[in-house]
Amino acid sequence: MTDFQSGVEPMVYSGRIRMPYQWSAGETGSRFFTQLRDYGRIWGSRCRVCDLVFVPPRKVCGRCLNGIGEWIELPPAGVLQTFTVVYRHRPAIHPADPPFAYGIIRLDGADSGLIHLLGEIEPGEIVSGLRVQAVLKEKRERRGDILDIKYFKPFSA
Repeated sequence: MTDFQSGVEPMVYSGRIRMPYQWSAGETGSRFFTQLRDYGRIWGSRCRVCDLVFVPPRKVCGRCLNGIGEWIELPPAGVLQTFTVVYRHRPAIHPADPPFAYGIIRLDGADSGLIHLLGEIEPGEIVSGLRVQAVLKEKRERRGDILDIKYFKPFSA
């Protein structure tokens, strides 16, 4: 089969192209990651109209579309809303070796969930509603990204 206009036979190449890239986290994301990297603090943003607290912080409220300008520091503990266990080994995609779990954690004082890794717990022991707390990397290891939080582990008082 040939291309009607050029007379050239189309060729399909199956494969993957890896394209490293950088992106800007913007004003809001940069502040969030800088606070996490430099001080080990997790910050959210509160909508002054809806009174919802978002973590990671947002510049605009997803409910009322108003700009958000109020920052609120959140504790590094919360409740596991839901989770999934990963069994397939995909080193270019996942930051851990399987089996491991991702969870959606609603930090105390927040109205939205933060997706992150779960650790120090066997996959079969994970349940929704579990209280968890953040485990941070050592300060000298932090780079200013979400993996400065190593994982969330079961809460210990």
